[in-house]
Amino acid sequence: MAWRSDLIDRRSFLRAAGVGFAAALGPRSLMALERCDAVYASGFRAPDGSFGLATVSERGEIIDRTLLPARSHGMAFSPTTRRLVAFARRPGTFAVVTDPFGRMEPIVLSAPEGRHYYGHGAFSPDGRLLYASENDFDGNRGMIGIYDAADGFRRIGEFDAHGIGTHDVTVSDDGTMLVIANGGIETHPDFGRTKLNLDHMEPSLVLLGASDGRLIQKHALPPALRQLSTRHIALGDGGQIWFACQWEGPRDARPPLVGHLGRGEDLTFTPLPANVTDGLANYVGAIAVNRRDGIVGVTSPKGGRAVSLDARTGEVVREQAVVDAAGIAPSSTGFAVSSYRGSFDDSRSPVAWDQHIVRLA
Repeated sequence: MAWRSDLIDRRSFLRAAGVGFAAALGPRSLMALERCDAVYASGFRAPDGSFGLATVSERGEIIDRTLLPARSHGMAFSPTTRRLVAFARRPGTFAVVTDPFGRMEPIVLSAPEGRHYYGHGAFSPDGRLLYASENDFDGNRGMIGIYDAADGFRRIGEFDAHGIGTHDVTVSDDGTMLVIANGGIETHPDFGRTKLNLDHMEPSLVLLGASDGRLIQKHALPPALRQLSTRHIALGDGGQIWFACQWEGPRDARPPLVGHLGRGEDLTFTPLPANVTDGLANYVGAIAVNRRDGIVGVTSPKGGRAVSLDARTGEVVREQAVVDAAGIAPSSTGFAVSSYRGSFDDSRSPVAWDQHIVRLA
């Protein structure tokens, strides 16, 4: 099954890490690794207020940790080179490159002058390039920074993201296209995380040529949904692109929060039952696709919900209450879900997990 070949399971993880990695683990961490079938990574905040990046078993047991200079947000992982990058939460200016197998020291990247990271990035399929969402805050435009992973992650160029509030970015399976979620919200580090243009937001979804930055498609949201910030994206089979949104308009409105598109296709919003929409509280914090099972998962920390949808029909196949729901990623049972309260599926750790999980696959 292709799913298993894509998965770094416990045996593959140990082979890739080598004897030295396992020998350096404490007894509890080694036991967690030996008991698990899949390995994930997520940012966290420790009880003492420090921040880090952890490798985690599917049971939620922490295997290893890397300290970070401040809070992170999203991550990028290359199965080819086995490099993991954690990006600072907006308006942070650092990204940390790590080796989850413990074979290299972390590399700290800094955003160029006049830029900050938006918390997300993605590798090219061959692992040679890293694309990062960035804000040219004085120019009020989103950019995609390009970094050469084969040369110490040196920044070698950039593409215009054709929007503002450029949040999430990913790469198509064949590596030819960048998919960008422009949240449409103007910010400037002089004002911290304050949203400066809620009355005239410009959310959009953009497809660019990965080799030259050529604009392939831009989908601006219709005027009635101008306050619907397009935040996160996940890829499905057959070039399907799923996106998730956060509403910045009147609290009594109930806009659509999840949808999909493809190259040459218009945006299609997925209608959800009224009670499910109410449960998401106008805010989807993370989205993931389980291709094996053909389902899409979303979480809402504000609503305390995790919801799974049939990727073909859009029908709700599961809804569960998760207080302060945070990250979501594919698992052998559908989706692994974390929370700001330290839960990771059925386990609980003395940390606050951050908003995203990446499966090391």
